[in-house]
Amino acid sequence: MEIRPILSTLARHKTAAALIVLEIALTCAILCNALFLVTQRLETMHMPSGIDEDRLLMAQVNGIGTQTDADARTQEDLAALRAIPGVTDAVIVNQVPFRNGSWNTALGTRPDQPTPTLTAAQYMVSEGALKAMGLKLAAGRDFRADEYKTVTALNLTEDPKALSSPVILSAQAAQRLFPDGNALGRNVYMANIPLTVVGVVETLTRPAQMSGDRSNSILLPARMNFANGGFYLVRVADPARRTEVAKAIERALEKVDPNRLIKPAKTYEDNRRDYFAADRDMIGLLLVVSALLLLVTALGIVGLASFWVQQRTKQIGIRRALGATRGQILRYFQTENFLLASIGIVLGMLLAFAINQMLMGKYALPRLPWQYLPLGALALWLLGQLAVLGPAWRAMAISPAIATRSA
Repeated sequence: MEIRPILSTLARHKTAAALIVLEIALTCAILCNALFLVTQRLETMHMPSGIDEDRLLMAQVNGIGTQTDADARTQEDLAALRAIPGVTDAVIVNQVPFRNGSWNTALGTRPDQPTPTLTAAQYMVSEGALKAMGLKLAAGRDFRADEYKTVTALNLTEDPKALSSPVILSAQAAQRLFPDGNALGRNVYMANIPLTVVGVVETLTRPAQMSGDRSNSILLPARMNFANGGFYLVRVADPARRTEVAKAIERALEKVDPNRLIKPAKTYEDNRRDYFAADRDMIGLLLVVSALLLLVTALGIVGLASFWVQQRTKQIGIRRALGATRGQILRYFQTENFLLASIGIVLGMLLAFAINQMLMGKYALPRLPWQYLPLGALALWLLGQLAVLGPAWRAMAISPAIATRSA
């Protein structure tokens, strides 16, 4: 089809054409960034924690007592939890993945290192935690029974050398600390306290997410107690019995000591859902905004095309009288819309990068991958072609005789 007549017509309607181009550009820019943000949120929401989430229940108690009493009471709690039918193990940890707030520590590969190599989530676990949590060793071994110490004893220790301990690293932390890939048997330093690497787990995600180091974590053989604010993690043999076991957990803890605040036990899936509630809301908001933008853009295209069909009734009738087919009339409006959409998309891509640069500077978001630009362009091209079909079909229906009489 000859493009020159279309360009000539658009030149006579500069304002209307410019408005629709601007609308398409804004929609393209916002759509590309919105799709990128939705993808980022979905990726974060479905990232692996490294633990057996479908077999774990969480329970937490709070109470008043001396540290010594809390240590003894914690062991009673663990024994009662392990005695529940359907429970394969119970451990206490200071934190779990996907929780607001995090215990973190700076690590280096040398004592007195001016700048730490990385900051990692510090998990303090009791005996059997790796098996109970479902963590998979990529190298090395689990802690031995004689390597565990109570947090109470550690708090009373003043000699830094006495705080020396074995440590298990996440694979990501091991790679960051020892890029040569040989972490086992080497020391890392936490506030100049030497920690000897005895094992590496495949994945252990940090509680609170941090861009770029989501899985920098370490495990220390330090027994928490309920007074320290630890979590009881209860592993069940059958995930289908989690609701039944959750009720039994509360009864077991109340039987040990009813004079405490016992929070209702919940599945780890519930914990993940609660943690990512804001992300789900953000995804919903972005999708609604994107849908509304596409709707408004489609209505703008329909309105402009309908206006032009009405204004060009005589022109269309003359073209039909001169032999133009219905298909040629349809292609004319489709080509005209394609040209406007293409100009708007090019401008929209430039604007998309500008918006992304602003988001990178203010919210530390990653750079917009180029793949989202053709996706946004394709969506708007298809939208434009579908939106113009209605007015174009009405233009096709104009007969030469009616157009002539309307002159």
